[in-house]
Amino acid sequence: SFPPGLALLLPPVTLAALVDSWLREDCPGLNYAALAVRAARQAADFALKVEVECSSLQEAVQAAEAGADLVLLDNFKPEELHPTATVLKAQFPSVAVEASGGITLDNLPQFCGPHIDVISMGMLTQAAPALDFSLKLFAKEAAPVPKIHWS
Repeated sequence: SFPPGLALLLPPVTLAALVDSWLREDCPGLNYAALAVRAARQAADFALKVEVECSSLQEAVQAAEAGADLVLLDNFKPEELHPTATVLKAQFPSVAVEASGGITLDNLPQFCGPHIDVISMGMLTQAAPALDFSLKLFAKEAAPVPKIHWS
C-alpha cells in the first residue's frame, strides 16, 4: 500500500516495458493503460488520483476508458494538444487533462485552452540553480559553538 497523498504516474509505455516480451508479441492489442489503472487502483487508497501519461489520442482514450482521473498528454505540440484534449473532454468530461513536455514561459500561452486543466513545466525545476548545503547533527553535549564569519 502507498503512503497517503503519494501521486502515482503510470505511463503505458513504461508498464509495457515491464511486461514480459512474449506478452507484447503474442498480445499486440493489449490495453496497457487499462492494466496500469487497474494495478494503481488495487495498490492505492481509494482517495488517490490515478494519472496516466499518454503520447497519443488512442492511449488517452484507453486511459480514460480504464478509469484514469487525469490524463497527461506528454510532448504534444499545441496544434496536436488542443484537438486531442477537445476529443477527450467531449467523450470524458470528468477526466482532467494535463499538458506537459516542452512547455516554457515563452510558449506557455500556446498551451492554455478551454480543455486543458493542468499545465506542467519541468523547466521550473530543471533550470533551477543547485544549492549546496549540509546538515550536521551533534549530541547535545558535543554541539560546537556557532561562529559568525563576516565578509
